[in-house]
Amino acid sequence: MTRFISIRFLESLCTLVLSSIVIFVGVRALPGDPAVAMAGEEASKEQIEAIRASLGLEEPLIVQYGAFVKNTVTLNLGESTRTGQDVVSMLVTALPVTVLLSLYAIIVAIVIGLFFGVYAERRRGKIDELGANIAVLFGLSVPNFWLGLLAILVLAVSLGWFPASGYVSLTEDPLRCLYYLTLPAFVLGSGLAAVIARQTRASLIDTMATDYVRTARATGIAPSRILFRYGLRNSLIVLVTIVGLQLGGLISGAVVTERIFALPGIGRITLDAVFSRDYPVIQAVVLLVTVAYIVINFLVDVLYSVVNPRIRTGGAAS
Repeated sequence: MTRFISIRFLESLCTLVLSSIVIFVGVRALPGDPAVAMAGEEASKEQIEAIRASLGLEEPLIVQYGAFVKNTVTLNLGESTRTGQDVVSMLVTALPVTVLLSLYAIIVAIVIGLFFGVYAERRRGKIDELGANIAVLFGLSVPNFWLGLLAILVLAVSLGWFPASGYVSLTEDPLRCLYYLTLPAFVLGSGLAAVIARQTRASLIDTMATDYVRTARATGIAPSRILFRYGLRNSLIVLVTIVGLQLGGLISGAVVTERIFALPGIGRITLDAVFSRDYPVIQAVVLLVTVAYIVINFLVDVLYSVVNPRIRTGGAAS
């Protein structure tokens, strides 16, 4: 187990180093001059050159990359060229909103996905299964931004069940916070719910066709107990993998959802930074999402090895 975790940790560390290089080069390859964006179009040549010197843009790339790594490790990510705020402070303020939304979306997705997956398997061959499959296909096909607008129009404007926009801090009022996040979480988690439902149904069909399940049925064990003891337990491995792989995608996918529902999360500051060419914020957000992907995948590998020891053995042997 220790060797397996060590190997995965080294792989994650190498991925992080390579990703930092790609981010560093990618941001500097963007069109336009960061110094001009910071100084403004009407700035003099001397002012622009002074800003370039303060940013270290005149130094060789290897020196710039070393400074980039040092500043990243020390959390000295600079200031926003649009607002003048410290980038770390902006991320610290916005990140809890995005993380809470993503976790809420995962819970919603797991509940809805497991329900439709189990329901479709239990009603196999009946008209109910067709309805469940259509709902799953809808979740897989519809983009988040379109579903978000539709949800606002129907559930917020027409029916008035949920607020169309806004946010209340979790520390201020937990219940109102969850109430305001319910609709965005449903929209953000709809695609994941469809994937979970589809994979759960497939896993249950395979499990229910095995010999040991047939034996359990022959001994008179209740169908519900067979479902939860054998079917869903075997589906746990698939569920862990799906949720782990999709969690990073939820954080990045929250960009559009937060914009639609006017949530003060990472998504809003990201789009504002892109539209205003705020290079320090863009670089910090991309780095944050990348680190989130790497850390989450590492944790999923560890959790997956606990759920399925065969993976741990194979990974260590390789």
